[in-house]
Amino acid sequence: MTTLITNIGELTTNVRGDGDPCGTLRDAAVLIDGGRIAWVGAAADAPAADEVVDAGGAAMIPGFVDSHSHLVFGGDRAAEFEARMAGQKYAAGGIRSTVAATRAASDDELRARLRGFLDEMLAQGTTTVEIKSGYGLSVVDEERLVRLAAEVTPEVTFLGAHVVPAEYADRPDDYVDLVTGPMLDACAPHSRWIDVFCETGAFTVPQSRRVLEAGIARGLAPRVHASQLGPGEGVQLAVELGAASIDHGTYLTDDDIAALAASDTVLTLLPGVEFSTRQPYPDARRLVDAGVTVALACDTNPGSSFTSSMPFCIAIAVRDMGMTPAEAVWAATAGGARALRRDDVGVIAPGARADLVLLDAPTRIHLAYRPGVPLVRTVWKDGVAVG
Repeated sequence: MTTLITNIGELTTNVRGDGDPCGTLRDAAVLIDGGRIAWVGAAADAPAADEVVDAGGAAMIPGFVDSHSHLVFGGDRAAEFEARMAGQKYAAGGIRSTVAATRAASDDELRARLRGFLDEMLAQGTTTVEIKSGYGLSVVDEERLVRLAAEVTPEVTFLGAHVVPAEYADRPDDYVDLVTGPMLDACAPHSRWIDVFCETGAFTVPQSRRVLEAGIARGLAPRVHASQLGPGEGVQLAVELGAASIDHGTYLTDDDIAALAASDTVLTLLPGVEFSTRQPYPDARRLVDAGVTVALACDTNPGSSFTSSMPFCIAIAVRDMGMTPAEAVWAATAGGARALRRDDVGVIAPGARADLVLLDAPTRIHLAYRPGVPLVRTVWKDGVAVG
């Protein structure tokens, strides 16, 4: 079964050409064969197909690639959000309240909520998502979180080193022993990635190194939460260990930026966090101009960024972080794919997965130009129209 989507007014392919990183084509068409893209080009040159869809001159982009989320959790932290809006400072310790609620929830309750979040994301154009554990913080609970995540995505990250749980508050190194031993043994079979929150109030640089190196030894690839609450050594550690991404990066030094620019490590910015915590927004303009590869992600979680809307994050990145609309859309698609070390998503090119988003707008600029407006008309996931 082949499907031709034609009369696309503006097609963002993310196949770089003529200095345009978005690889923009006008009056374009895309041919889907099964779950893959078979052909891309001018509508006038399009091949025949079993089914033809007229885009009506609207814009099309690759499906969003959300490379940082925490979707398996129980409970709610609306009261904490209200307190922050009244002036209370954000701190990593709030995670523990979600841990208690998650431990109390059944597998079926967590699974149903996870499915709901994924449906919510898909409706807004997100077709690839990474999911972290980190709200169990015991061997049994971390194992079930990565196992549930693995039911819906191959991009599963073991984040047992999210914070030190209350029962280990006075014995953080003992908890690191648990994370790098029995917990890693239980979670590695369900995971692709290992992550750690290298931050004041969470894990020190030596503890973070232990966690990441243990995961690497078990065949997991590293990612790092760092420089969210203040400057630190987490970025340098991430680059040294060849991490696919360092996430947050709200507070970066010149040396951090230089190290990232000279590396293959992607900096994943999470605008929803700064929006929800009232921290300063990172200067994405400075990063892009320095040659850092930037991704955008939602960081969907109940404490610091309870949004699943990539268009919302794009609008913030353009309005408050200095990115152009083209840069922000690239970061939310191809950038996210780079952060997951994937070349089959985040692009519209022959052989890539047929994950496509048709906008109810003539250009990708409208994702930032019309913030808060539901502009996703149709989503194709693996070649199947789902909305």
